[in-house]
Amino acid sequence: MSIDMAQFHEVFFEESFEGLEIMESGLLNLDQGSVDEEAINSIFRAAHSIKGGSGTFGFTQVSDYTHVMETLLDEMRDGRRPVTGGAIEALLHSVDCLRDMLSAVREGRDIDEARATDSTTELEAILKGGVAASTNEAEASEPVTADDEASVVGWHIVFTPHAGLLQTGNDIVRLFRELDDLGALTVKVDVSNLPNFDTFDPESLYLSWDLHLMGSVEIEQLDDVFSWVEGDCDLVLLPIHDPNAASDAETTTDIEAEQKASPVETVAPAEKKEPTPASANTKAEKPRAAASAGSIRVGIDKVDGLINMVGELVITQSMLGMLGENFDMSRVEKLRDGLVQLERHTRELQESVMQIRMLPISFTFSRFPRLVHDLSTKMGKKIEFKMAGENTEVDKTVMEKIGDPLVHLVRNSCDHGIEMPEERLAVGKSEVGTVELEAYHKGGNIVIEIRDDGKGLDPEKILQKAVEKGVVAEDAKLTDTQIFELIFMAGFSTAEIVTDVSGRGVGMDVVRKNIQALGGIIEIQSEVNVGTTLTVRLPLTLAILDGQTVAVGDEVYIIPLMSIIESIQVTPSMINLVAGKGETFKLRDEYLPILRLYELFDVPSVAVNELSEGLLVVVEGDGRKCGLFVDDLLGQQQVVIKSLEANYRRVDGVSGATILGDGSVALIIEVPGLIRLAHKH
Repeated sequence: MSIDMAQFHEVFFEESFEGLEIMESGLLNLDQGSVDEEAINSIFRAAHSIKGGSGTFGFTQVSDYTHVMETLLDEMRDGRRPVTGGAIEALLHSVDCLRDMLSAVREGRDIDEARATDSTTELEAILKGGVAASTNEAEASEPVTADDEASVVGWHIVFTPHAGLLQTGNDIVRLFRELDDLGALTVKVDVSNLPNFDTFDPESLYLSWDLHLMGSVEIEQLDDVFSWVEGDCDLVLLPIHDPNAASDAETTTDIEAEQKASPVETVAPAEKKEPTPASANTKAEKPRAAASAGSIRVGIDKVDGLINMVGELVITQSMLGMLGENFDMSRVEKLRDGLVQLERHTRELQESVMQIRMLPISFTFSRFPRLVHDLSTKMGKKIEFKMAGENTEVDKTVMEKIGDPLVHLVRNSCDHGIEMPEERLAVGKSEVGTVELEAYHKGGNIVIEIRDDGKGLDPEKILQKAVEKGVVAEDAKLTDTQIFELIFMAGFSTAEIVTDVSGRGVGMDVVRKNIQALGGIIEIQSEVNVGTTLTVRLPLTLAILDGQTVAVGDEVYIIPLMSIIESIQVTPSMINLVAGKGETFKLRDEYLPILRLYELFDVPSVAVNELSEGLLVVVEGDGRKCGLFVDDLLGQQQVVIKSLEANYRRVDGVSGATILGDGSVALIIEVPGLIRLAHKH
C-alpha cells in the first residue's frame, strides 16, 4: 500500500518557514569574530531539518541548495571557519533565496534558478576560499593554498556594483579591458534590476555582471584590477579548477561549456528558465491553495479547555431538557438558574473559541529585525532595534492584516526619523539611533507603539508644506496634533529626496485606511530632536465588537466604544449656528460639529428633534471630533459583526451589522465614514 506524501506537505512548509525565522533571527544576533555555539547550532539544526524534509518529499533543488548552507554552517560551528560579516550577509541572502524557493514549490511555481545559482555561487565562494565582499567590507574567508593554485585554470567572478559607482569616476569598460588582457573573458550581464523609465536615474548603475576569466591568472592580479572599485561593489571571486585534477573532482566546472557560450549574454528582466528534468519538486507538485485556505496551530491546553466547555454545555442542555418535561410553575426558579448557567457557559465557550484564533504577535514582529538591519545597511545609518511584548496575543486575522501597515511605519521611522550618524553627533546624540516596537493589551484592545529617538516631526515645516499644497489656509491656526494629522492626507510628503524607501507621498493615507478597516485608530506624538511615537489601537478580534447601542427613532444603531470619547446632554447655551458649517457646540475649549443621525440615515419616525432633549455622543475619527445626536443610550454590549457588503451592499458610514437579542438587525456605525458622509451633505 502506497502512502500519499502530499498530505504532509503543508506541515513541512509551515515548519520550514518557522525554521527560516529561527535562522534569520539567529544570524542577525551573531557577532563577527566570535563563535556562539548555541546560536550557530540552532541555525544549523533549522537548515538541517529543511534539508531532510525537502529530500524526503522529493524537493531536490531545495535540498541540494540547503546542503551548501549546511556545509558552511557546519564549518562555522566546528570553528574551522571564522564568523565574518561577509559570511553572515551571504547566509542572510541564502535565507531569502530559500524562502522564495519554498514559496515557489508550495504554490506550484517554477523556482527562480538564476537567483538560486547566484546565491549558491556566493556561498561556494566562501567555502572554496574565494573572496566574498559584503556591502561594507571585503573579507577573505580562507586563502587559496599552493596546491589549489596549481589546478586553477580560471576565475568565476560575480561583480555587482553599487548604484553610485559611476559617480566616483570609475569606468566599467576599462575594468573589463584590463581583465580581457589577463585571459579569455566571457561576460554575462544581468539587467533584471533596471527600473521603469519614469523612475530611471541616469547617474545610477542598475546592472551587474557574471564573468568567467580563463587563463593562468593569480588572485593578486584580480585584486589589482578591482582595487579601484573596492567598497563600491559586491564582489565574489571563485577559482575554476582543472577538471583533470583529482583533488578537485567534486568541484569541477564545465569549462568547455563555458567557452562555447557566446561572449556577451543578456538576461532579460522577465526571462524565466524552464525546470530541468531532474527538478522533481516542480513536476511532482501541483498548485495548492494552501496559502489562501490557511491553518493555525493551537496549544493542547486551549483544545482541552474547549472540550471541557462543550461538556459543561451538554450537561446544562440535559438539565434544561429534563426541566422541560412535565414543566409547571414550581420549576420556574430551576429554569431561571439553568438559563443563567447556560448564559455563563455560552460566554465562556465564546471566549475559548476566540482564544483558539489568538496568536502571539511575534509572528508579525519577527520580520522587523531583518528589515531594520537591511535598511540601516542600505542607508548608511546605525540603528538599534528593540522589541517588547512579542507574546501579546491578537486575533490571527488582525495580525495578518496589520503586517503591511507596520512595515511602512517602521520604514518611515528608519528613513525619516533616525538621522545619519554625523547629524546625531552634531546635536549631542549617540551616533546609534533607536527604533522600538512594543505591543500590549489595554482596555480590551491591543496597542502597538512604534517609537524612535530621531529628529521628530517639525510642525512648522509640515504646516508650510500644507499651505503650499493649498490644504489649509495661510492664516490657519492649528495645534501640533492637528498639524501631525496632515501627514495622513493622500499625496502629502515632506521628504526632500525621493528614495525607494519613502518620499513619494504614497503610503501614510493608505496606512490609516488599512488600520481603520480593522476598526482601529492611529495617533502621533512627536517632538523636534527628541523623537516620534506612533500609537496604533486595534480590536483584539474582528469577529466581535464592544459597542454602545443607541436609539434613533424606531431604529437601533451600534457605535464602537473605541470611537467614543464621552456622552453629554447639551443645554441651549452650548449650541451655536455657524454660517456654512451648520450646528456646533462648545466642549471645553473646542467647537465641534453636530451630526443628526436621523437626518444622515433618513430615519422617518423620530421621537426627539430638540438638541436639548436628546443626547450627544462625542466621537472621533480620522483625527476629527463631532457630536452624534441620538434619542437615548440603551446600553453597552458585545456584538457579533456581520458583513453588510457581502449580504447586501456597501453603505456609507456603516461598517457592518449585527443581530440583537430580539432578532432585529442593528447597523454598526463607522465613525470616519460617517464624518465623510456628513461633509457631502
